[in-house]
Amino acid sequence: MDLENVSYAQKQRLAYIDFKLMFTGSVTRNEIIQRFECGTAAASRDLALYKQLAPKNLTYNTTEKQYLLESNFKPLFNHDARKTLVKLANEISDGFDAISDTKFPVEAPSSLNVPDLMIVARISQAIFQNKAVNIIYTSLSSGSEARDIVPHSIVDNGLRWHVRAYCRKSEEFRDFVLTRITKASIKSGLSKEYEHKEHDKEWNTFISLELVPHPRNIEHPTAIALDYGMVDGSMTIKTRAALTGYLLRRWNVDCSNNAELGSSEYQLYLNNKHLISGAGNLTLAPGFQDL
Repeated sequence: MDLENVSYAQKQRLAYIDFKLMFTGSVTRNEIIQRFECGTAAASRDLALYKQLAPKNLTYNTTEKQYLLESNFKPLFNHDARKTLVKLANEISDGFDAISDTKFPVEAPSSLNVPDLMIVARISQAIFQNKAVNIIYTSLSSGSEARDIVPHSIVDNGLRWHVRAYCRKSEEFRDFVLTRITKASIKSGLSKEYEHKEHDKEWNTFISLELVPHPRNIEHPTAIALDYGMVDGSMTIKTRAALTGYLLRRWNVDCSNNAELGSSEYQLYLNNKHLISGAGNLTLAPGFQDL
């Protein structure tokens, strides 16, 4: 049997199996039953058919009672990179976009580039399995080199995708741009306790940003207040310290000491700069200088 002779409903379930294997490294019969509210017999048939269509993609682990990703896995479905990243960001796990013919009248900003989906898949698998990844990473400062990282979150910062991870070389939590990773292989053995997300201080610290209409660039501040749903001329956004610099740059928030950025692109001003000096990536924030 091939995919052309499979019903639409079963294709959905097969795509879910494909997606789960690719991005988490495993799938169970119960996950299929719960996701699609089907019976045990139907889920078993789906797994048997997937095994028939892609025999080298999975193997059954009798001890853990789950199907595990094989090292020579090749996706059965064509998972579109941009759509899949959105699904991952919103915890949508059916992976079923390859045969959808529904076109919505909504346009999103174009991306200059998207990460290699197999790189994203290995990073995602490592997160679910609490394992380290050996990567080849090209940085602006040191060029290409191998390093071991323990990833815990994949982030869309509005400009590009990066992974937040503990870096064993620098012995600290850092951001790694996904498009700069050219090779990724999961290492054996579980990661150490101190490498886990719970120990990433900047990630677990939340900061409140008080934003107001720019006091110099905006002639009619009520317009900006309406744009952002401000109350009494201001709004407060709560964000992770590790993401603060990215967000302020994405929103073109003037973070200078005295609203000194005069360009019209800066419609918002950070009104509580003195409270965020310990946040991450503040060098990216427009006009920011330490007090």
